[in-house]
Amino acid sequence: MNERFWELSALIFLVFLYGLGLCAERVWRHSVELNGVKTGAPAPDSWAGRYLADVAGASPESRALLADGFRLKITNRVAIVRHIANALVFLGLIGTVIGFIIALSGVDPETAGKAENVAAMVATLISGMSVALYTTLTGAILYTWLTISYRMLVTGAVDLITATVELGEARGRTG
Repeated sequence: MNERFWELSALIFLVFLYGLGLCAERVWRHSVELNGVKTGAPAPDSWAGRYLADVAGASPESRALLADGFRLKITNRVAIVRHIANALVFLGLIGTVIGFIIALSGVDPETAGKAENVAAMVATLISGMSVALYTTLTGAILYTWLTISYRMLVTGAVDLITATVELGEARGRTG
């Protein structure tokens, strides 16, 4: 395999690992927060705890505005994972372009007619095409994996937002 393939694939994989680690951290944080909300006593320094402290004694209109702000904060913290997943596709496409550049760099129109030069040109062509195809495949597979992880994160975020706002509203109506 071409050295460029390994370099590009390593870069794509490192970006994937960063995104996956970030996703795992957010899933864990949402899980801890959701567990606190479901017990009715989230930690005061948690996102949910701060939201519930803000809505305590607030009017219904203020609670609605605070709920919108809470939704935005949580979804903003999740969106970065989607952006990293999209970057994986672009990195794979950059690898495709680099692979084609490598493939075409070995073709010399002036010497292509000589039989002794064809083998070297074909070898460079194959090497470049392998970089192009493998980096595209690497980016696409890791994009799919991170996107699935992202969807799980979004589900947890929606559950956290819903449970927290419902708890805030229940406390607001009785308080």
